[in-house]
Amino acid sequence: MVGEKFTLLQYSVSGILGLIDAGQFVIPEIQRPFVWRRSQVRDLIDSLYNGYPTGYIITWKNPDVKTKDGTVANGKHVLIDGQQRITALMAAISGLEVLDEDFNKDRIKIAFNPLETDPSKRFAVQDASHLKDKKWIPDISVIFKSDFKQRAFENEYVDNNEGVDVDALSDTILKLKGIANRQIGVIELDHTLDIDEVTEIFIRINSKGTALSQSDFVMSKMAADVKHGGNMLRKVVDYFCHLAVKPDFYPQMQKDQEFEQTEFAQKIKWLSKDNEDIYDPDYNDMLRVAFMYSFHRGKLGDLVSLLSGRDFETREFKEEIIDESYKKLEEGIKAYINEYNFAQFVLAIKGAGFKSSKLLGSKMTLDFAYMLYLWLLEDASIPNAQIKHYVQRWFVLSTLTGRYVGSPESVMSRDIRLIQEKGFLNFAEEVEASVLSDNFWKITLPQNLETSSTTSPSFNTFLAAQINLNYNSMFMHGTMISDLLDISGDVHHIFPKAYLKSNGVEEKNKYNQVANFTLLDTQVNKAISDDAPNAYFGRVLAQCDSGILDIGNISDKERLVSNLAENALPEDIVNMTVVDYDKFLSERRKLMAAIIEKYYKGL
Repeated sequence: MVGEKFTLLQYSVSGILGLIDAGQFVIPEIQRPFVWRRSQVRDLIDSLYNGYPTGYIITWKNPDVKTKDGTVANGKHVLIDGQQRITALMAAISGLEVLDEDFNKDRIKIAFNPLETDPSKRFAVQDASHLKDKKWIPDISVIFKSDFKQRAFENEYVDNNEGVDVDALSDTILKLKGIANRQIGVIELDHTLDIDEVTEIFIRINSKGTALSQSDFVMSKMAADVKHGGNMLRKVVDYFCHLAVKPDFYPQMQKDQEFEQTEFAQKIKWLSKDNEDIYDPDYNDMLRVAFMYSFHRGKLGDLVSLLSGRDFETREFKEEIIDESYKKLEEGIKAYINEYNFAQFVLAIKGAGFKSSKLLGSKMTLDFAYMLYLWLLEDASIPNAQIKHYVQRWFVLSTLTGRYVGSPESVMSRDIRLIQEKGFLNFAEEVEASVLSDNFWKITLPQNLETSSTTSPSFNTFLAAQINLNYNSMFMHGTMISDLLDISGDVHHIFPKAYLKSNGVEEKNKYNQVANFTLLDTQVNKAISDDAPNAYFGRVLAQCDSGILDIGNISDKERLVSNLAENALPEDIVNMTVVDYDKFLSERRKLMAAIIEKYYKGL
């Protein structure tokens, strides 16, 4: 034991596979797609054959829990890292099927040529040629079966391949079988470690430094718990998230007969006809929302402890806490996957002007907003017709202020606690008064718009505001900002980039300021070309006098003034040249902020 945090052990390949078969060594991710390439499976087998190191696998012992009759149930070891290697061994050596990215079951067969003198060519991923060529053993898994008869196998191989040295063949087959005895390092983490410590150890040991998310731990716990139905809940999460992205995956899901017999199969069937991409959650999003909704907590790591049966007061682990925790989690998942709930929430986000996934940044902000929507459905003090209104305002407030970007879990935990204590309406009113002051609208927001990032929350909220307010695009009456977002979502320069660069403005973060961007009709953009604003605005003013269209379709000065306002453009832009560029950026940022303020207060 090193510092009582983990134990370093060696297991043989056959020992690990035996423990898995006995259910003592649980592969939590076995229901998830196998992402290794087949060539990587071949390389792993080749490394084991040659005695090369294959890295450590990491397990975490589930705590022993007290059952209702007073006895203690021993915890099993859950695999934390090494799933791909273990799954590869189960596929190549045990001959088990694995799931591909579309959840199709498939075999990965590794062929072996005992006569090959080039070490790099002894193993191969099986194809038709290996079935025809008698020098190859098409599938090495037959060698590792308990009823494998080596002498009979060797005799048949010699009959099919003249001139084979029987003793050399025998030695080679024994070496191949010896893979089962190769040692793999196992780091067993103690059950008393909390998630943060486990994650830190994992990062230090794992050469890639890949971070483990708290949702990874939750999914591991769920998949390893058949007794409480965690494995089936895990499938619900996996299938829902897969269908949300690929509705055409539905026929593949139907092949899982065990899942099809559950109530969940019908509850997520609606996704097979859903092509909305505003909110395509991954399992982190889904678990987080379900957890916050049902448990009224913000730290997802607590769910791992609860699913392990931890009593936060006594620090003991109890079976009844596991039971209760799975029931609560199931309630949260059911609320999450409900078609009405999900569809109405998406409508609320789109109704706020965020009608394209391109405008959405922080998933955490979306997650909290969906949790809030589910909560408000059960709040008798809020009329049902007003729920979307409050969710929209909170989502925009959170987006503009980056509320769930820095330390999201601690902020979410605090918000959940205060909403419970004060009620949502009182809490929201207090937050709004403190973070959306006049100072915010007049100073902070314009400063936040001083960026060249077209994915900045402030700029995306500006576009959402224009969409929500049904504003026209520049120089067009009837072609709305929302129309252009649907077509391409491309932004164009108001002061053309080539014009600025040719006049000495060469810093990319200067000519690409978001205050110099607008969604623009392609034909309008071509007509503007690289002209200075005073030049192309002069042409628009001329067409307002003559009625002969040159740029866009506006031929009325009052409509032009209105169009300038809708696009947050100062009226004196009609006279501006490069010398006015800094002044233009400053003025437009203020006008953009003013539009966002008007939009927010009108939600």
